[in-house]
Amino acid sequence: MTLAVRFHDMHATPAKTSLRDEILTGFSADQKFASPKFFYDQRGSELFDRICAQPEYYPTRTEESILADAAEDIASIAGNDATLIELGSGASRKVRLLLEAMRPSSYLGIDISRDFLLESTRRLAADYPWLEVHAACADFSCNMDLPEGLYCERPVGFFPGSSIGNFDPESAEDFLRGLHSLLPVGSGLLIGVDLVKDRATLEAAYNDAAGVTAAFNLNLLDRLREELNTEIDPGRFTHRAFFNETQSRIEMHLVSQLPQVVAIEGERFHFLEGETIHTENSYKYTVEGFQALTERAGFKARACWTDDGDLFSVHYLERT
Repeated sequence: MTLAVRFHDMHATPAKTSLRDEILTGFSADQKFASPKFFYDQRGSELFDRICAQPEYYPTRTEESILADAAEDIASIAGNDATLIELGSGASRKVRLLLEAMRPSSYLGIDISRDFLLESTRRLAADYPWLEVHAACADFSCNMDLPEGLYCERPVGFFPGSSIGNFDPESAEDFLRGLHSLLPVGSGLLIGVDLVKDRATLEAAYNDAAGVTAAFNLNLLDRLREELNTEIDPGRFTHRAFFNETQSRIEMHLVSQLPQVVAIEGERFHFLEGETIHTENSYKYTVEGFQALTERAGFKARACWTDDGDLFSVHYLERT
């Protein structure tokens, strides 16, 4: 008989008020913007899962290959019976590459999409009946505490997918400092980081031929239509993603295809033709540059694994 998922509602799922307030603030800026955390409603989470399967999107398959090859080494560093804490757990697929090697005493998946989180952690509990599975619905980008009832003597944080790249470098350092405060001395942090590479490879990954990333980006506007008082028309916007070499980041935007006025929650926003909503950044690092950042945040680099093409990296950090 499998253990039931122990669900913890951290009251941090973006509610309508949070979505409304942040969108009104973002659309009022000179460069209109929206936080990428609002991509992940149920449909957005499903679309991102499809993005990961696109042939152009190298990060997922490359990181999975690295994790599969390094699983025994990771387990050796982490030690036995750790508590594995996955930030942005999504479909909980990559963690499966680690579970048999690490044999953690318990697992905590943290994600902002409640229904998607419950689905994935229930599958995990069914497939690994020996594992104590917890799920916390929370916005891990904000300061948070670990849920009550989670035995966490030797935690190992797991932050795959190069989601750290969604933060600008200063915010990434602040985020890591928050994890440093959350985790006890000697605990580990396993983190995936996308590496700097040629423009063609990077831009293809965010402009897949099947148009799944475009649908993912535009789904943000569908969510606004469903959850806010607005008549914004996703058909009047298109997806754009490009590599900003100066900032070492991929930028995603929604581009207005014509001059238009959009009303949201009683406020009116004017768009020029070609004006954009900046929806996401994905920063790319060198191994040395990222390790310098983590050192400033209070972590020590214990190990780093990359693929043969140096497309992606996985780092094991120790909290000092």
